[in-house]
Amino acid sequence: MNLKEMDEEYILHSYKKNYINFKRGENALLFDEDGKDYVDFTSGIGVVSVGHANAKLSSALCEQAGKVIHVSNLYLIEPQAKLAKKLVQTSGYDMRLFFANSGAEANEGAIKIARKYGEVDGEVKRYKIITLKNSFHGRTITSLKATGQEKMHSFFGPYPDGFVYADSLDDVIDKCGEKTVAVMIELIQGEGGVEPQDKQKVQKLQNELKKRDILLIVDEVQTGIYRTGELFASNLYEIEPDVITMAKGLGGGIPIGAVMTRLKDIFSYGDHGSTFGGNYLSCTAGNSVLEILENYKNSGALDEMMLYFSKKIEEIAEKFSEKIDKAVGIGFMRGFRMKSSEDLSRVIEKAFLHRVLVLKAGRNTLRFLPPLTITKEEVEMGFERLESAFKDIL
Repeated sequence: MNLKEMDEEYILHSYKKNYINFKRGENALLFDEDGKDYVDFTSGIGVVSVGHANAKLSSALCEQAGKVIHVSNLYLIEPQAKLAKKLVQTSGYDMRLFFANSGAEANEGAIKIARKYGEVDGEVKRYKIITLKNSFHGRTITSLKATGQEKMHSFFGPYPDGFVYADSLDDVIDKCGEKTVAVMIELIQGEGGVEPQDKQKVQKLQNELKKRDILLIVDEVQTGIYRTGELFASNLYEIEPDVITMAKGLGGGIPIGAVMTRLKDIFSYGDHGSTFGGNYLSCTAGNSVLEILENYKNSGALDEMMLYFSKKIEEIAEKFSEKIDKAVGIGFMRGFRMKSSEDLSRVIEKAFLHRVLVLKAGRNTLRFLPPLTITKEEVEMGFERLESAFKDIL
C-alpha cells in the first residue's frame, strides 16, 4: 500500500488534496521525493512565517524538546510568561493573554470573554455578537456559526444562538441592539477573499462601539504576527481593540493560538482552560518566531520585501488584465480578484504543474500568503512560474 492509498483508506476526506510528498523545505521552497523544487506562496496557509526549516527556530525547538515539552498549566511555564510579555509590550496594548492551540480555539476564547462581559451578577444581560458577511472565524461549532458565510451553515446544526451578520461595516451599528455585547471583525478578510476594511470606517466604528459599551473583537488569526507589516493589523489600522485573537504565523508551524484582552480579570479560576495550550514547546516556538521577525522588521528588510512583492503583484495583474480584475490585499496577504471562477480553478491547477503553490479564497480570489522571510530570488522564481501558468489559460 503506497502513501496515497494509505491516506485514502485511513484519513477522513475533508480536504481535496494534491498527492505530492514533500520531503524537505528551505525558506520559501519545498522539495518533493524526486528533488523537484516548488515555490511556496502559501506557507501552509499563512503558518510558516519564518520559512521552512528555519535554523534558529529548529535549534530552539530541539533544545527545548531535550529538556521539557509539557507540564500543564497547573504550573509556571517560563516561555509562556516570556511570550505573553513580548506580545503585550511589542503590540503596545495593555492586555493579558490566554494561550490555546489554534485560531478557532482563540476565537472561542474571545466569544467566551464577550459572553461573560455581558453577564451581570451571573445573569445573561447581553450575549449577541455581530460579525460580517463573508467573514471566517473557525471550524468549531461556535466559531463556524460566527462565520458570516451561509454556505458554512448547511450541516452540523443546531448551532448556538446569538450571532448576527452585518453586510458591511456601514451596517454594523444598525444591527446593534440592547442584547449586543460585541462586534467581531477581520481587518482583512482572508478566506472571504483578501478584502481589507477601510481604515477610517474601522476607526469610526471603534469610537461608536466604545460609546455604547460594546466590545470590539479583532480576529487576527491570519493578519497577525507581521503578516501586514506590523505585529498586528490593529497596529496598522491605529485602533485599540478590546480583544485580539491570533494563531497561524505565531508558531512558525508549531500549533499555537492566543486570545489577548484588555479585560484582565474577566476570567475566574475554572472559567476557561486548555490542556496543551501554551506549553513549553509551542511557546518556545512563539518566542523564537517573534525574535526572528522583530529583527527582520527593525532592519527594514520586511518592509522592503513587501514592497517588492507588491510591485510584482501589480505587474502580473496588469500583464494578464484579460483574466485578472485587480490586485487586492496588504503586505504579504495578497491576491488577484479573478474575472471568473473557471479561470481561478484553471490557473491554480496550472500553477501547481509549473511548481508554484498558491491558494483559493472566496470571491474568485487567487490568494498569496508567502513566508515573511521570502527572498527576492524566490519571489522572482515564483512569479516567473505563475506567469507561465497564466499563459497556459489564455
